[in-house]
Amino acid sequence: MTVPLSTHRHPLIVKNITWHDEADTASLAQTLARKPAIDRALIELQGDLGAGKTTFARHLLQSLGVQGRIKSPTYAVVETYTLSASERPPGHNSELALWHFDFYRFNDPREWEEAGFRDIFASPGLKLVEWPEKAGEHLPPPDLVIHLEMLADESRLITLTAYTPTGLELLT
Repeated sequence: MTVPLSTHRHPLIVKNITWHDEADTASLAQTLARKPAIDRALIELQGDLGAGKTTFARHLLQSLGVQGRIKSPTYAVVETYTLSASERPPGHNSELALWHFDFYRFNDPREWEEAGFRDIFASPGLKLVEWPEKAGEHLPPPDLVIHLEMLADESRLITLTAYTPTGLELLT
């Protein structure tokens, strides 16, 4: 398996795990949701169609306190959520802005710039990005990359790569 990396990125830590079922997916989401660093993270979700990127994003958003239906942003490109401190799980005492992006439908990386996403990525909060490669070099460097690879037995090989101190906090 090859995890695509930009030439300007050097991982601080890489971990491999296997998800045997959706409960494993939910477990990682719950673990990350408990980390204070999640409030300021840029997480890229990489993998083929059907690998489980959106399923993981839904579990993470639910673990952070998002209620109700969590839509895939495939057609809208971005879904936004704001959680008050009272809506957050114990241990999180501040409001949280969340953005879930899906750049699958981008045909040209310049669409990222034209959509005005620069300001969102410069603001505080969690950014989850599916299909980050479609935005090209416009995206800031991620804190954490989660690469999902489907295996023959329908389990998933998950490679977690931290590129920043925030990413390292999420994995320790």
